[in-house]
Amino acid sequence: MLEKQERLIIGLMSGTSLDGLDIALCAIQGSGAETKVRVLEFSTIPYENALKAEVKSIFSRRDADLQMVCLMNEKIGLLHAGMILEALSSWGRKPEEVDVIASHGQTIFHAPASLHGLTDYPNATLQIGDGDHIAVKTGIITISDFRQKHIAAGGEGAPLAVYGDYLLFSKKGEDRIMLNIGGIANFTYLPADNDASKVFSTDVGPGNTLMDQFIQKHYEGLYFDENAAIASAGEVNKDLLAALMQAEFLNADFPKTTGPELFNLPYLEQAQERSGTKGLRNEAILATLCRFSATVIVAAVEKCFGKAETPSIFMSGGGMHNPLLVAALKNGLPNAAFYTTDDLDINPDAKEAVLFAVLANETLVGEKTNFGNREGVPSITMGKICLPE
Repeated sequence: MLEKQERLIIGLMSGTSLDGLDIALCAIQGSGAETKVRVLEFSTIPYENALKAEVKSIFSRRDADLQMVCLMNEKIGLLHAGMILEALSSWGRKPEEVDVIASHGQTIFHAPASLHGLTDYPNATLQIGDGDHIAVKTGIITISDFRQKHIAAGGEGAPLAVYGDYLLFSKKGEDRIMLNIGGIANFTYLPADNDASKVFSTDVGPGNTLMDQFIQKHYEGLYFDENAAIASAGEVNKDLLAALMQAEFLNADFPKTTGPELFNLPYLEQAQERSGTKGLRNEAILATLCRFSATVIVAAVEKCFGKAETPSIFMSGGGMHNPLLVAALKNGLPNAAFYTTDDLDINPDAKEAVLFAVLANETLVGEKTNFGNREGVPSITMGKICLPE
């Protein structure tokens, strides 16, 4: 496999939005700066509501049932393996054609030191969905648990997009922001001079997570505000927005990482308490949460470039389908040129799964990219190799 000119690698991604499993079958040639990727197939298999409820029972909860954590680690692994086999069958392909699976797993808790604040403990993160179960059930070598190496080498375990974004999307002469708006919004900065020592990825704050959590609490049967239909019926409340903007995380230096452990419904409720806005209509709250996400993204891009610069911003993730959010971004960054990764021949909904396939390829045949001796951006390869036999 290591000597093959082209490897078939399945990349998997299931994010904090808990929508389902993204499955991308990628044909990858080369490694490092010579990496070339073709996305041959892509599917998203939704999580059933019962599974979402099970994951939520242990997701971002300090009081999670440890037995359920243990059981769900195995269950998610087996479930993802079954989804892979289902996708392969629907594509008319056999498991034997695939060289490797790159499995991100399902994050259930993310605890960087900047968030937990416990001086005797390091950065930490936990993804479930055991790689050995995937390998044995599919019969395909599986590389999993990518984030632990990042932490062991001095990072915070997220975001990892910098490693794939730099290899696939850097362009000499063009400053680029690879903006992913998932549950949490993050971006990778790719400088026009292609200098790897300047490249970084960072979380910037909430993407969809607060909006989705609010919808799921107040609108039975809905998991997100499709096309921002509800938020568009409300008006932004400036007092609530100002209160939401008070998190210390938002002023921290890049790179940084966060999650629903911080940006959650209690965070919203505390902001409403401080701003005296508990009586707001749902539509106004959603409009304000949408503007909050846009405001933190705009502020982060301006911190990176300044107001007068003209970066190219390539969007991916579920938030790019929110017209109200995208309109606010374009209004806040009038000098930027907005695209999606479709313009770079990568389906934006598949991008994160593709990036994990690239990480797996680097683990197999690549050499670590030198990002310089910088805190939070270790020069490493990642992932644990799980054999089917």
